[in-house]
Amino acid sequence: MDIKEYQLLTRKTAIYSQETFLEYLTLGLASEAGEVSGVVKKYIRKDYDLELAKDKLIKELGDVIWYWARLCDELGLNPEEVMEKNINKLLDRQINNTLQGDGDDR
Repeated sequence: MDIKEYQLLTRKTAIYSQETFLEYLTLGLASEAGEVSGVVKKYIRKDYDLELAKDKLIKELGDVIWYWARLCDELGLNPEEVMEKNINKLLDRQINNTLQGDGDDR
């Protein structure tokens, strides 16, 4: 499945108010990212072996992508363009030896 197809399919499972979509989706994205961190924390603590952590991460990362795809869709953003601009930004930082550090405009 490609990302555009996925983005369109997320519409079928989207249940939230149009008046608060930005807040809802942003908070959901942050919440799911926290759940990804929680799985890693439990792996570090030895609650999960790597295979169980991977199984849990597949589910949580899927939720992260759902919220990201919904944000892109609601904002009228092409997800492929978002990905392309991000990787180009990172490749430029690599060329400029500025992958590490702070700030968006490095």
